[in-house]
Amino acid sequence: MNDFELRADRTVWTIGFDLENQARSEGYRLIAGVDEVGRGCIAGPVVAAACILDPDRPLPAGLDDSKKLKASKRETISAELRETALAYSIGSVEADEIDRINILEATKRAMLIAISRLDPAPDHLLIDALTLKGSLLPQRAIIKGDSISASIAAASVIAKTFRDELMRGYDAEFPEYGFAGHKGYGSAMHYAAIRKHGPCRLHRLSFRGVVD
Repeated sequence: MNDFELRADRTVWTIGFDLENQARSEGYRLIAGVDEVGRGCIAGPVVAAACILDPDRPLPAGLDDSKKLKASKRETISAELRETALAYSIGSVEADEIDRINILEATKRAMLIAISRLDPAPDHLLIDALTLKGSLLPQRAIIKGDSISASIAAASVIAKTFRDELMRGYDAEFPEYGFAGHKGYGSAMHYAAIRKHGPCRLHRLSFRGVVD
């Protein structure tokens, strides 16, 4: 099957199993949604999640693109997904590798790692915005996929809650940067801390504003 992009701005969609059901009608059974978080940060890893939902179980109430959810709601939904999904997994790429291969390639690598860790293995991928040439699996790259596909939305929530917890842990190790608050994004407070203390090992030195 050829890759394609389905643009959400051409059709009115709501979160659901429409795309998953389409794939099932074509004979696929283990359909994984894939999404990332942290691509725009200036510190910390880029994290991807892959998630295969059980079509026979109801979706968590309020499931949506993780960016649209309050933190407490994300945590509740993530916990439910971890209990009800057929499989989920995480992949991450650290700051030094991001600097070496660039953020786009690091994002793809994190996604491929997450996909490789799924058990059972998927037979079809629904991916938010990106095409993964490094995977031989049939796949669809979907613009704004985390607002359309339940599986991609689930992956976005799992990735976001995992990374947020990781950055809260780093806050204890590097308290001067305030990672628990901004999670590695480029806030004014974060840039001020870099100017005062210099970058730490979590910072992406190739990103604008991290190194003068």
